[in-house]
Amino acid sequence: MLLTPNAMSTRMRLGLYAVTGLIALFLLLPIVFIVLLSFGSSQWLVFPPPGWTLKWYQQFFANPEWMSSALASIKVALLTTLIAVTLGLPTAFALVRGRFPGRDLLYGLFTLPMIVPLVIIAVAVYALFLKLGLTGTLFSFVVSHVIVALPFTIISIINSLKLFDQSIEDAAVICGASRLQAVMKVTFPAIRPGMLAGGLFAFLVSWDEVVLSVMMASPTLQTLPVKMWTTLRQDLTPVIAVASTLLIALTLLVMFVAAALRRRAASRTVQ
Repeated sequence: MLLTPNAMSTRMRLGLYAVTGLIALFLLLPIVFIVLLSFGSSQWLVFPPPGWTLKWYQQFFANPEWMSSALASIKVALLTTLIAVTLGLPTAFALVRGRFPGRDLLYGLFTLPMIVPLVIIAVAVYALFLKLGLTGTLFSFVVSHVIVALPFTIISIINSLKLFDQSIEDAAVICGASRLQAVMKVTFPAIRPGMLAGGLFAFLVSWDEVVLSVMMASPTLQTLPVKMWTTLRQDLTPVIAVASTLLIALTLLVMFVAAALRRRAASRTVQ
């Protein structure tokens, strides 16, 4: 029996939907399991849970060590985002609009942390801060996280700059604005989605970073992923599932807020 082109197209579309759904299910099931385990009544990570409870969330928020680690993660991630965007913006301008020898080599150097195995960077950074006596400090956490977050910020802003029509900025200069005014009032609003995406990537890279954080941690200062790692080696308590769920929840919240801001910026640009 021969199928009409419309029937073949429908079958191919349904097959594509089925394959996509199976892949999404494969990727999302571990996340769903860990969220369900955080509400399980068993004192061990047992699935399916024998019952449901909120006591593990109560233990998490009542434990000063977990709360201190969560606040440290937020503080480090926010500082990393701020510094990465501050450094990534002029760097992206230089790499896109600069005309100097070795520009491509410099771009490769800035993206190197995305290629080099993270453990190598962690060992090198740890050796440096150990020599300086700065391990276990907020400064060492932020600097080490900026090293791995900065390439994502630079690439995001570079992509926005390449899509921006520089003749619009030149037109503002011709109309009487200074170059700085044109950049601030014309270019920056146009590349804001790229800056936002770069900041988002920087925050998420820092928020769930564990390899560098383990090397930089101290008994008095450790981020939430480090606290999860050390607790996981000692006990399989469902509080770890609670911490994982909160990590996922904040990550999704940041992504939704960023998506909403990008849509708002895009609508303003169209208007």
